[in-house]
Amino acid sequence: MKPKIVIILGPTAVGKSALALELAESLNGEIVNADSQQVYRYLDIGTGKPTTAERERVRHHLIDVVNPDQEFNAATFRLLASEVIYQIDERQRRAIVCGGTGLYLKALTRGLFEGAGQNGEIRRDLETEIAKTGLDSVYRRLVAIDPTVTSTIHPNDRSRTVRALEVYQLTGKPISQWQKEHRFQEESFAVLKLGLNLERAELYERINRRSAAMIEAGFLDEVRGLMARGYSLDLKPLRSIGYAQMGRVIRGALTIDAAREEMQQETRRLAKRQLTWFRGDKQVHWFHPTQVAEILKTLKQFFAS
Repeated sequence: MKPKIVIILGPTAVGKSALALELAESLNGEIVNADSQQVYRYLDIGTGKPTTAERERVRHHLIDVVNPDQEFNAATFRLLASEVIYQIDERQRRAIVCGGTGLYLKALTRGLFEGAGQNGEIRRDLETEIAKTGLDSVYRRLVAIDPTVTSTIHPNDRSRTVRALEVYQLTGKPISQWQKEHRFQEESFAVLKLGLNLERAELYERINRRSAAMIEAGFLDEVRGLMARGYSLDLKPLRSIGYAQMGRVIRGALTIDAAREEMQQETRRLAKRQLTWFRGDKQVHWFHPTQVAEILKTLKQFFAS
């Protein structure tokens, strides 16, 4: 039989981690991180990692897996998460996957489109073009080729923009068409997807409060510490929301107040994109974060079936 796993998904700041902790304690479970930023060591405040006390309450996996200058992608996540889930299942415990990185969750539950191989020459040409004309210009060229990428690739996602153009130049076919033909049909687990959501005003207020709290907790010093360790602000993890703004404060390009406002705005936009992605999945059972009793009832029915 396929291992049964529970996935808690939804937009950033909605309360996924708190619910995962509560469910794991109720169900003899362990939490598998599915947040693409929490895999990096030293990125703590800005990624909202579980505290030491929370990790002592419930065992967590796939947190602090690689350094900020090491490669980590959906394929790596799928491999490591699958191994962890089978180990949890062998211990006769429940695997609770928690996170808002939609591509990681899709790769885990339905396989991963491999696509064409990499081509060093094409990648170098694209990186040169980005250096000359900017990522925005290259992203617009990708959108002209494949308008659907606006719902799956963020304009600031350099690596996926380059990959999509690389696939197109190698095959003459947009990456979205390859993915549609692949259809992500590989299913290794029996899955229950629980989506959390709030009214927009409440969610945005949570985002604003959390962003401010991160700065008050020493976010700026965390980024200074990363630089002191020798990590460049140009690394992909340090170009993410929050880290990018703190980096610009350090460089003198933003005031801390302007950085907070920009961070809040970009996080609200991220939440909107996450909801767009997850609402396209008809298998998700949606709940308000406070509906714990209803969620537990759904879980018990799932595990009893």
